[in-house]
Amino acid sequence: MSSPSLPDFQALLGRYERPLIQYAHSFVNDLDASRDIVQETFITYVRALTKERAPGAEAPPTEKEHLEGWLFTVTRYRSLDYVRKQQRIVPMPFAASEERCPAPGPAESAEARDEAVWLLKLVDQLPPNQREVIRLKFQSDMSYEEIAVVTGLSSGNVGFLLHHGLKRLRVLAERRGKERSGLG
Repeated sequence: MSSPSLPDFQALLGRYERPLIQYAHSFVNDLDASRDIVQETFITYVRALTKERAPGAEAPPTEKEHLEGWLFTVTRYRSLDYVRKQQRIVPMPFAASEERCPAPGPAESAEARDEAVWLLKLVDQLPPNQREVIRLKFQSDMSYEEIAVVTGLSSGNVGFLLHHGLKRLRVLAERRGKERSGLG
């Protein structure tokens, strides 16, 4: 396959940039870092197409259905590398004069936004493997087979993790609903 033309690359970016950023964000929890990771993924893609890839690096697939899995897999590995690197860094606290106050949210924030935040907090309580497959399924709208390619799991294992993760989410949501209504 020859290198992509600019319109093809723009279409590729348009299709995959947002889902890849969401996927990277599920690992690193930092929007700027997620964008950087996805940018590195696309740079890796272009270099691989132009034969400038690192020694031993695999060429990206030429078929569309495999390309999505390849992009998500590269994003996953780059995200995991970022997380490992961040775990080695010891944060320095701000001096009292440098502390930043978070900007308050608007008073009229939508109930749907609150519910989405609440649900994401519940998802964050799941084990990492369940959390990852749920995010790939519902945030990136991937099939079991696509999730299996990205995570390296079998599609049966993906189904198992999704089933148990959603079951656990239901229990957490019911418990939280009772607490909110004062019944728990």
